[in-house]
Amino acid sequence: MTSSAQPTVAGEPDRYLALYRTMVLIRGFEDLVQSLFLRGEVYGTTHLYSGQEAVAVGFASALDERDRVAATYRGHGHALALGVDPQKLFDEMLGRASGINGGLAGSMNVTSPRDRLIGCFGIVGGSIAAATGAALALRRTGGVAVAYFGDGAMNQGYFFECLNFAKVLELPLVLVCENNGYGEYTAFEAVTAGRLRARAEVMEVPAETIDGMSVWTVREAALRAVAHARSGGGPFFVEAITYRFVGHSRSDPGAYRPEGELERWRERDPLRLLRARLEAEAVDAATLDDVEASVAAELAEMEQRGLAAPFPEPRRFAEFKS
Repeated sequence: MTSSAQPTVAGEPDRYLALYRTMVLIRGFEDLVQSLFLRGEVYGTTHLYSGQEAVAVGFASALDERDRVAATYRGHGHALALGVDPQKLFDEMLGRASGINGGLAGSMNVTSPRDRLIGCFGIVGGSIAAATGAALALRRTGGVAVAYFGDGAMNQGYFFECLNFAKVLELPLVLVCENNGYGEYTAFEAVTAGRLRARAEVMEVPAETIDGMSVWTVREAALRAVAHARSGGGPFFVEAITYRFVGHSRSDPGAYRPEGELERWRERDPLRLLRARLEAEAVDAATLDDVEASVAAELAEMEQRGLAAPFPEPRRFAEFKS
């Protein structure tokens, strides 16, 4: 099935204002991480979530404390949407001892069990396997496991093997493909045949293709998918059509994009879409300006604290030597 529902935001203005704040936070967080990476303050590599905020935020809004999430190496947005402390996540990007994983995970491998994040996975499709295992553990608790992955992971064995396993056992698993049009530097159409949701449907798994730039559309799809899995209906597949506004990683300028493509997608910036709808239906512009200003102030303070935080003691690393 393909969803085109357009639920109102006026009935839940406080909820959608909170979602807007989280989306603004994710965008600002990623901009800050990128600027510090270019200054040499962020080590290793980074994969930014800019442009895809509506997917993580919309889905997180449908989950509760029983649920667990496995994310990708582009996982900062997923972590923040789940409520991971922004300062601790930022400090982790800087490799500081005060980071969410003590400065040892860096950008690609963040975990926070207390926030229901079982991990961010650098292996393409690895999140699918992790979430399937979590779903196996959750099937008698009322919890649901959610796996985020990109369109490139749809061509990995993980997807087919795990979906088959989940369907046979009717596991409470929600698979969320964030189809941003590119597998690293290669256009989706150049390497992928057919409709992605058909790969789930052939296993008799319900599937939807949705607008991943619209947080209200994502939330409505997430509520349907989670309710299906939580009620014992087995796995559910969602393909969210979205777009990343940045390169694949680090300093990739995205020169492989066709001329004008980025600009066209920016016209459907998920932050812009939600702000416009909030202004039209529920919230005045001054309130939204205040939200953006408060996030900017939070990020400025976060940067100051993070850069002043200590690095892990060398003895921490010695524990891994044997």
